[in-house]
Amino acid sequence: MGELIVYACPIGKLAEQIENYFEQSQRMVGRNAAHAYMPHCTLTGFFHDVETAIPLYLQALDRALAQPYPQPVITIVQMTFRPDWHGLELRSDWLTQRMSDFANLAHAPTRRENLRLKTWLHLSFAYEFQSEQGEQLADLARQLICPEASVDWEVRFYQRYPDRTWNCHQSWLLK
Repeated sequence: MGELIVYACPIGKLAEQIENYFEQSQRMVGRNAAHAYMPHCTLTGFFHDVETAIPLYLQALDRALAQPYPQPVITIVQMTFRPDWHGLELRSDWLTQRMSDFANLAHAPTRRENLRLKTWLHLSFAYEFQSEQGEQLADLARQLICPEASVDWEVRFYQRYPDRTWNCHQSWLLK
């Protein structure tokens, strides 16, 4: 059984700024939970299925995403700094509906659990960090990340392996 998930990932200037933040924050205070992932917005929870079912999911995403895209596809609502989480809060009614369509189209007899669609759209900079690091991480994010920076988004279908490596089976540019 493979561990599968659907993300929306930024590309462009904003993505470069977030990657730079990940590198500098790791050097500055060490790793936190966000470093285990690429910059992303989670659209589904992890789900499990056999590898031979992956083409079915890719076809379902193809069909679900075959709708005219609004511009912007994803709106950055705000940059947020909580004591336990730093990141961008996002909104996309269009993408939320497309993921609902995906869940309705992705009928795989080998999947044992329901697809869990995410309702709080966000992109994490840092979480599960030590409380005394919070202000330092927030200051670094404010210096390096401009929420108004140019960005496009890709929907990506990933498989995560037991050794925590990733394989992106397909991506769809939302432009």
